[in-house]
Amino acid sequence: MIVDVVTAGEARALPGELLTELAGFYASDRAFQQLGGDFPDPARIRPEDVAVSLADDLAHPDAEVLLARSAGRLVAVAVVLAADPDQVSAPSGTDPVPEPVPDPDPWIALLMVHGRERRSGYGRELAGRVEDRFRAAGHRGVRLSVAEANTGAVAFWTALGYEETGSRPDRRGHRCRLLRKAW
Repeated sequence: MIVDVVTAGEARALPGELLTELAGFYASDRAFQQLGGDFPDPARIRPEDVAVSLADDLAHPDAEVLLARSAGRLVAVAVVLAADPDQVSAPSGTDPVPEPVPDPDPWIALLMVHGRERRSGYGRELAGRVEDRFRAAGHRGVRLSVAEANTGAVAFWTALGYEETGSRPDRRGHRCRLLRKAW
């Protein structure tokens, strides 16, 4: 498996052919897309829909998109960030509510495997490569969130050693489990 890394600056201007390829990739797993709710019709995902879906994460200057290919085919995608994309400070003047301590852990915003390639080991391998990158950069762990309704993803991440640290709604209001893996 070959992994290409696209940085935030490059990713903001993803070429049309890559967006078209990503649209087909995203559409390959309708069940996953229905859980997330990013696309009105998971069977008809267009390149511009993918661009909109990625926009929030790619707005972070440290965002990276990892494209995993096997035999030239896109088999898995990950989007990673240097920090929790939803972490916000408490508004000033709201004492006694303290401001949260910034979380030093990087964040896996997305890890998805092509629908025809599920259970082939690509997700596990890409997750391991993401962890290796963060470990090499000196981080002590990594975090992510999973929609509570996505029981398959919760099982996947816990099998890889991730532990639940809490829960909260995501940007769309879906209840999510927060997971962390330390090393």
